[in-house]
This record gives sequence, C-alpha cells and structure tokens, in this order.
Amino acid sequence: MKKIITFGEIMLRLAPPAKRRFSQAGSFEAIYGGGESNVAVSLANYGMPVEFVSRIPQNDIGDCAIMELRKRQVGTRHILRGGDRLGIYFLEMGAVSRGSKVVYDRAYSGMSTIRKGMIDWERVLDNAYWFHWTGITPALSQGAADACLEAIQTANRMGIMVSTDLNYRKKLWQYGKSPAEIMPELVAGCDVILGNEEDAEKHFGMHPQKVDVTDGGSVEASAYRSVMVQLKDRFPRAKKIITTLRGSISASHNSWAGTLYDGTTFLTSQTYQITHIVDRVGGGDSFMAGLIYGLIHYPDDDQKALDFAVAASCLKHTIYGDANLVTVEEVHKLMHGDASGRVSR
Repeated sequence: MKKIITFGEIMLRLAPPAKRRFSQAGSFEAIYGGGESNVAVSLANYGMPVEFVSRIPQNDIGDCAIMELRKRQVGTRHILRGGDRLGIYFLEMGAVSRGSKVVYDRAYSGMSTIRKGMIDWERVLDNAYWFHWTGITPALSQGAADACLEAIQTANRMGIMVSTDLNYRKKLWQYGKSPAEIMPELVAGCDVILGNEEDAEKHFGMHPQKVDVTDGGSVEASAYRSVMVQLKDRFPRAKKIITTLRGSISASHNSWAGTLYDGTTFLTSQTYQITHIVDRVGGGDSFMAGLIYGLIHYPDDDQKALDFAVAASCLKHTIYGDANLVTVEEVHKLMHGDASGRVSR
C-alpha cells in the first residue's frame, strides 16, 4: 500500500469546555493536533500507512503528543526529539453569531527551532508515494521554511507526489520574512495545491477577476475559478488545483463544497448544509486527507476523489477535536446520499 509522509507541528490545544469564553474558563480541555498531524490521523483512520515527521521536545508533554499519534496508528519513528517546549494554542469556540478565536503560544517550540540538515529526508522518504506539507510550517521560522524546502526538493528528486494546503495564518508570519518571499519556491515543487482566495492573495498577490467574493451565505464555485487558473499558470508543475467553498451563515451553520481544476476542466461537488456544527477546527485538514485518499484510490476519477474529500470533511464538523475520526464506510454512506444520522444497530 502507498505510504504517505506529512511534515509539520503538532500542538497542545487548550479550550474552555462547553463553548465558554476564555474569561469564563475554570478549566481547559486538552487535545493534541495540528494541520499536518490531523491529515496523518485521518489517513491512518482510512487504513493508509502514514508517517508524521516533526520535532517534539523530550519531556512528558511531548511524550503525550506522540502517544496520541500512536494511538491513532500514525507512524512516529522519524520524529526528532528536541527543543524546549511543545507549541500550544488556545481555542475559544464560537456559537451562532459569535466566531471562534485562537491565541497562539508556540514561540521557541521544538518545531519552530528546527533547521535544515536535521532530517535525513532520503531515509524518511524511502518507499514513500506522497509527501504533504502546509503553509503553516514555513510561517513558523526561517529554519522551518528551509527544512520544508529541503524535504520538497528531495521528494521531487525521488519522484514522490507532493501536496500542500496553503493555509495562510496571519498571526504566524513574525520572523521578518513575508509569505511572498518564502512560499513561491516551496509551492513550485508541488503536484497538488489546495488553497482559497485569501491564501492566493496573501501568499502570491493574486485576486479573483471580475467577481465579488464575500463571506456569508452560499458560495459560487465560479467566483474562485480565476484564482485557480492563476495558480495553475504560476505553478505549472501542479496537476490539480483545489479549493474548498465555505459559506459562513453563522458559527454554527456553514455551507460546504469543493471545486477542482486540472488545467482543462473544472469539477464541483455537491453543496452540504452543515448545521449545529460540533467543531470546525481541522475542517480543511480533513478535506486534504480525504483528497489524498481519493486521488490515490480513484486515480481516474477526479470527481469521485473530490466528492470523497467534501463528504469526509463535512463529517469532520460533527467530531469534537482537531482530527477527523470517521471511516471510509461512513464517508461513502454520506456520498451516496444517506445523511439521516440514524442509529446503527
């Protein structure tokens, strides 16, 4: 079976229970997660062999993060142990008309102090089919950006598929470089690119042409096509350009769909109405994992791969925590139209 490698930072997530505000918190619920580790957990849950690569401190909290990955059947043998601390993010979950908030506490984490040359990428990528990274990693530090570029270039030399979720995070780019100085060289080595119009604008200065892209309500796939064409033209190596289409009616009700462009054809999924959202954190990661699974298992059917990704990530919104813990069978059930939520006896 085709092995997947993901590279990034896993963090400790601390959130007040029951959608309380930070100022109401008498306790915090602890969960471990991060963009690339969430993708790894989803893929392992689908039965795919997957390894997560990171740098995690040699202490009890680092041990807990690794135990969580192992519990989910994610390989951890290539994780480096080092650095002073595990990154933390605090999450205040929104509801109805109040949006969620994130406060990062990840400066000087093990992953942010990684450097080029610390990882033997040829050994890590040996016998791998796919390598995945996100725009979060190069936003952490110059060292993390350099290590990410080293991994991408090694994967390119070894003929390994490379994917990215552009994942612009304004609060993270703090080390003196702008995304425009770092991201183009990394994305140039990618075969599959996932991103929305904000990612394209903040990383590459691209804008939708002659359309008004706004938050709220339904989202038309056509509003994003010009950005997808621009990305394909800018990064000709990419075989697939994909974006998710999220309409934010409220923090508790989103519409959700996706579209894929292969340089010739635009494909669009059905649109789901996700009401009574349990947890939307990790929604994009669950989409990426579903897309990787779909493109590997349905290599001649991009529409089915896209539909799998959208259905998988739709279900993620019903799961508390960062990672998507649904099965392939549950995704197929929703893909085939069964959204009843009946009890399985």
